Amino acid sequence: MEYIPNIIFAIILAAGIGYFANNVRKLVRNINLGKDLDVSDNKPQRWKNMAYIALGQSKMVKRPIAGILHIVVYVGFVIINIEVLEIIIDGLFGTHRIGHSILPSALYGFLIGSFEVLALLVLVAVIVFWIRRNVIKLKRFMSSEMKGWPKSDGNIILYFEVVLMCLFLVMNATDTVFQGYNSGNVISQFIAPLFDGLSTSTLHIIERAAWWMHIVGILAFLNYLYFSKHLHILLAFPNTYYGKLTPKGQFPNNPTVTKEVKMMMDPDADPFAAAPEGEEDAVPEKFGASDVQDLSWVNLLNAYTCTECGRCTSECPANLTGKKLSPRKIMMDTRDRLVEVGKNIDANKGVFVDDGKQLLGDYVTDEELWACTSCNACVEACPVSIDPLNIIMQMRQYSVMEKSAAPTELNNMMTNIENNGAPWPYNQMDRLNWKDE
Repeated sequence: MEYIPNIIFAIILAAGIGYFANNVRKLVRNINLGKDLDVSDNKPQRWKNMAYIALGQSKMVKRPIAGILHIVVYVGFVIINIEVLEIIIDGLFGTHRIGHSILPSALYGFLIGSFEVLALLVLVAVIVFWIRRNVIKLKRFMSSEMKGWPKSDGNIILYFEVVLMCLFLVMNATDTVFQGYNSGNVISQFIAPLFDGLSTSTLHIIERAAWWMHIVGILAFLNYLYFSKHLHILLAFPNTYYGKLTPKGQFPNNPTVTKEVKMMMDPDADPFAAAPEGEEDAVPEKFGASDVQDLSWVNLLNAYTCTECGRCTSECPANLTGKKLSPRKIMMDTRDRLVEVGKNIDANKGVFVDDGKQLLGDYVTDEELWACTSCNACVEACPVSIDPLNIIMQMRQYSVMEKSAAPTELNNMMTNIENNGAPWPYNQMDRLNWKDE
């Protein structure tokens, strides 16, 4: 009978970690639906970017209030959860405060005291975040794409953090053994008087209840991440590592187009030459992207990493002038479509069955697509190195080269370039007529 709590704990722990591992498998599979892209170059710079941007939060603090608060929550939540190691050991082996037994008392007190201070700071930061979202109602959190689930998701994670921090402090405050150490209870000692008058057995029940809810809450939070924008807690690191290293204004060349242009400009090239052996019946690769499977795996990683913070949209000149384009929505749409495709594969035994839908048209409209000025403001603003512009440009390429569906103004310009060698509708012989006027 005495081992029943340990067995229950082991089952809950295994179930929580197992479910999380299964979701991670789905996540990796979905990301790998994208096209291959070699990003193995310049590893020292990539490691530096990951350390500087993801770990160091360097781009977050460009907006000081949100940045500093985010660092408090990020650092506090990560460090506090170090105590999960002690909870796991205690839960599996039936010990109590095993850390106090194996660490010097002063060191253990310092660690738990630090955790308690950080828990209080996290509570304060989370409350400020909640006020910014729900009372002040910052404009970037009130956009049309932030209605429904995205808005609820932002608040749910805040409630999660409040509950977990409170449970941690209550657990310490009602632990008579821990309070007896009189070391490390820098915050909980002020909460403990709230429970004065309760018997030792009642305090033990409260402490145990808080202990169980705390660990179950952490496992629930871990598994909630897969369904939440807060997946960036884990994906910000690989995303910044695989982020774009070339100058922001440099667009990648399409190999197929490059090959055609070289053939046109090479006087010795034979456009009617036989295709290389094995490639006679090769189907030409699709230009651009109309659905998530046409994007690269890095694009799909970007979509899952999006924090929905709205910094990209708040910096977008098209959005600021009333256009429908929102770079944040582009990333959210890409993720939503990818999740839909993943569910389709799950429902059809590992095979995608055409559902008659695609990213371009069913999620992202032509109006959004062509409102983009390709200025890279969204890319510069993103705190985790996401590149919405790359996805936009790939869908534009599909519209132009596969559907011939460019806006009239752009079609006119391309026609002029083809006929006149310039974007203007004037014959080459008439270009200098203006000087005679």
